[in-house]
Amino acid sequence: MRPVRLRQGAGLPGPIRAAGVLAATSAALAGGVLAGCSEQPAADPGPPAERLRVEIVAARPHDTEAFTQGLEISDGELLEGTGRSGRSYLSARALDTGAERTRVPVPDGMFGEGITVAGDTVWQLTWKDGVAIARDRVTLAPRDRVEYDGEGWGLCAAGDRLVMSDGSSTLTFRDPAGFDVLGTAAVRADGREVDNLNELECADDGAVYANVWKTDEIVRIDPHSGRVTARIDAGALRGALTDDQREGIDVLNGIAQVPGTDRFLVTGKYWPTMFEVRFVP
Repeated sequence: MRPVRLRQGAGLPGPIRAAGVLAATSAALAGGVLAGCSEQPAADPGPPAERLRVEIVAARPHDTEAFTQGLEISDGELLEGTGRSGRSYLSARALDTGAERTRVPVPDGMFGEGITVAGDTVWQLTWKDGVAIARDRVTLAPRDRVEYDGEGWGLCAAGDRLVMSDGSSTLTFRDPAGFDVLGTAAVRADGREVDNLNELECADDGAVYANVWKTDEIVRIDPHSGRVTARIDAGALRGALTDDQREGIDVLNGIAQVPGTDRFLVTGKYWPTMFEVRFVP
């Protein structure tokens, strides 16, 4: 959820199954066979991921100074969280007119990341600061801070739990009240882990949509199994910009469902345009 130049590398965490490796090694030696460590059996990949593209329905202006990290539509407002140390903020704008109602900075020079609304609270992640900020939904003023391990990238609310990404292939489920960890899911497409999961949107259909960092791809995830059910090519959005508009923009990032519809708002860091789209075959 940051520019390529700031990112030193993304890890791909996963459990180390030491017992399985030792057992396999012992069996190989007992049989007189010298062999390398074998991979764990792949999980059932299920049906292949559907291939979709974006259909542009409408376009609206977007602040080219906004290093977009999170989008959320709530009560007729578009909330946008941005990044960069010392320059991060959270804003609330009227969804229909774009008029900004309020804007508040991320405190203490922290690097803002994903946002979501849970009841009367707006949660905002930070990148490497290890802090989630709980804000008042109306004023956006900070009410509390909660510490967490690792990095914060994307965040969305799905019923009685939050879904968080950290740039790996793992989604972490959290309690929306105290931010405690409730569980995790490894995200896979066609049997392979999908890392660099970035900004998230928990949609009305129960799926989690995620920008894949450094690409123009969005994936649709079944949060129960972690399986990617669709891969969405959003390259047409970059193609809809003029050559001049593409100068200086960063990665695709920011996705929010328009409530009660099959449409989404999608944009990118420093992009001049926010697109309203459908995901179609």
